[in-house]
Amino acid sequence: MSRQHVSILLLTLLILLTGCGDQRILERTGFIQVTSYDLLKDGRIQFSISIPKADPEIKVSREFLTTVAQSGKEARIKLARQTNLLLVSGQLRTTLFGLSIARDGFWEQLDTLLRDPTTSEQIKIVVVNGVAHDMLKKNYKEYPRTGKYIDRLIEKEAKGHTIPVTTLYSFTRDYYDDGIEPVAPIVKDAGKSIEVDGIALFHDGTYAGKIKADDTLIFAFLRENFKHGEISLDLAKHTKESKTVMLSSLNSLRKMDISHKGEHANVNIDISLKVSVVEYIGELSLGNKAHRHKLEQQISEILTHRATRLIQYLQEKKVDSIGVGIYVRNSMTYRAWKKLDWYEEFPHVNIQCKVKAKIKDYGFRR
Repeated sequence: MSRQHVSILLLTLLILLTGCGDQRILERTGFIQVTSYDLLKDGRIQFSISIPKADPEIKVSREFLTTVAQSGKEARIKLARQTNLLLVSGQLRTTLFGLSIARDGFWEQLDTLLRDPTTSEQIKIVVVNGVAHDMLKKNYKEYPRTGKYIDRLIEKEAKGHTIPVTTLYSFTRDYYDDGIEPVAPIVKDAGKSIEVDGIALFHDGTYAGKIKADDTLIFAFLRENFKHGEISLDLAKHTKESKTVMLSSLNSLRKMDISHKGEHANVNIDISLKVSVVEYIGELSLGNKAHRHKLEQQISEILTHRATRLIQYLQEKKVDSIGVGIYVRNSMTYRAWKKLDWYEEFPHVNIQCKVKAKIKDYGFRR
């Protein structure tokens, strides 16, 4: 046998042996994919983790571990004692925070994750309306393992802009920005399933309130521009001609103008919406241009009312979650902005919001 053939044979054996070695390492490694945090009455934190696990009998199972500790690093040591696997965080996808720790503030836990070079800044931050440990531990029979179920639910809802995808990066960015506050999706256990319960609002990293699930799309077009989304509006309370309308394929464009006439800043928020009507119940004929224009006015008035009410709620809570402060800051000198206590000023700012809807199509009519 030639030297070349011998070299190729040795190289092949080396690759095969290396592959076997990697397989043994993987079998002994616990890839943490979901973690949960809950604040206990004694001030300690309950940490829980979910680890996918290969099983000869079951295609996919998981190992669930929990402990109580003062810090994340201490919890990591305690959790490692409960398993024969080497725990690693490189595959961490989602972090759940129970309402108890959200109200107390969980910035210390996020800061620990930020300082860990093995974790990704794209980890999803999710608040649980209840006890995060109980939700993570529970198995929902009709759905994949709980961690994957929550991850897919958040991604699916975010595509329709009903909730934001809040990552470790985006939460940290808004936490340090002095013109906007961070937000996060909030979910709850609905018995046989998990439901999106709205959007959690934060001030200085502490839970300050929530946007209800029915108003999350309204919040979305106040906070940013977006494409795609759908909403159902009850028109019966506001007009005799229409009962309900279902809007889809929403394209939102936000414009914010700032002026400083008077003691407090004046803010005008103009929102342009292009919508598709996929369902309409009422007396108006959408094929008639005048009727279509009347429906546009009805939609605009209702959305303007709901957006104004939501802004008032944010001002009552002193949480600028839609980023008004960014525009006010850019309209002032640096020295004047630094003298201003924005979150004490925010409730007194005169904010006027106007939503203008335009129907771009209304389906096929014979």
